[in-house]
Amino acid sequence: MNQETNTSAAAVNVITIGQSATKVSAVRAYALGKNLKAAFVASLMTVILTAPVLGLQLKMIGYEVVLEQHWLPVWLAAAAVFVFQLLRPIWLVKRTAVKFPSIPELNAHRQKTIILSLLVIGMIWPFFASRGSVDIGTLALIYIILGLGLNIVVGYAGLLDLGYVGFYAVGGYTYALLNQHFGLSFWQCLPAAAFVSAIFGFVLGFPVLRLRGDYLAIVTLGFGEIIRILLNSASTVTGGPDGISGIPKPTFFGIEFARKASEEGGRTFHQILGIDYSGSHMVVFLYLVALALVAFTLFLTSRLIRMPVGRAWEALREDETACRSLALNPTKIKLSAFTLGAAIAGLGGAFFAARQGLVNPESFTFIESALILAVVVLGGMGSQLGVVLAAILLTVLPELARGFDEYRMLIFGLVMVLMMIWRPQGLLPASRPHVELPK
Repeated sequence: MNQETNTSAAAVNVITIGQSATKVSAVRAYALGKNLKAAFVASLMTVILTAPVLGLQLKMIGYEVVLEQHWLPVWLAAAAVFVFQLLRPIWLVKRTAVKFPSIPELNAHRQKTIILSLLVIGMIWPFFASRGSVDIGTLALIYIILGLGLNIVVGYAGLLDLGYVGFYAVGGYTYALLNQHFGLSFWQCLPAAAFVSAIFGFVLGFPVLRLRGDYLAIVTLGFGEIIRILLNSASTVTGGPDGISGIPKPTFFGIEFARKASEEGGRTFHQILGIDYSGSHMVVFLYLVALALVAFTLFLTSRLIRMPVGRAWEALREDETACRSLALNPTKIKLSAFTLGAAIAGLGGAFFAARQGLVNPESFTFIESALILAVVVLGGMGSQLGVVLAAILLTVLPELARGFDEYRMLIFGLVMVLMMIWRPQGLLPASRPHVELPK
């Protein structure tokens, strides 16, 4: 009797297992079919969106414009999207098993040591590098200055600013106009550019005192575009679309790095040292000036975040209501963040004008604001070392990919997406002081 009972129970278990396996297979088949449909739709949308950009390209052959077709990149992009969408459920199920390379967290002391080491290396490097490399390094230093300035507004105070390039433009045009009409030198105009940009930041702070999040971003974006349009329209003052040219380079205590002195009886750098003239002298000097401005900006911001105003920025970023409850005035805190961030942008703008020798409105488009914001976000909001590394990466990598000029923005977008998946907090997020209680 017991044997018959056991046999019956075993048969019931076999039937149950078979039914469960059948249900699991049915569910998997349904999910696969549904996912196959989603993958096909996604790949079709990819073809529609990328065909005008990658598949059809205009090319000049003599005096005739020819429309060339390049469908291979389109099909590759569609195939990549199809495979990704098809394997997406497997990746989601096994995402806990996927281990991306980790970046060790650095405390404030180690980050400070690394920054000082980078500054020392940066002082020695231009004397052994090529002229083109030094010029790219100077551009990276400009973005470091701008990134550190925007880091005050976005990283420390938590205010999303999409019109930061407007302050950058104000600094550049301030130096150009003061030199053109009053003959002031670069070193005389540098604090003036920071001061004028700070005034613009202070004025912008008032309309956005009660705005947060997306609304704040829209208003600041409009401010950046208003500055660019005014620079285009006020042709009698700013030169309109042509801009202002002939902006002189900075000097070293009045010593010029040109082939001949601009004034009679003057002596240039190579004449004083008794060496042959080389255009690389000015390139290296501009790099060292930019490095000095970076060191000054790092010192200024590192001191500010340790002062009460820096703690107030962090309180505002974390919770504005709690900030009010601590008897802190959000109005003054926001104005201080916008003002100081704009002043640093003015320094970068004045140096940019001196380096280029020309400023025009097309140098200060929204793309510049987006790139500076990407430096702050990818580096880690509130992290000085992260901003430095992100600015170097976003400046150097496009130069290394010059053979892929047509796909540079596509590669840039892909890198940003991968960063958001791999490390959304940024390369080196700011290390906040904390206390761990013993268990």
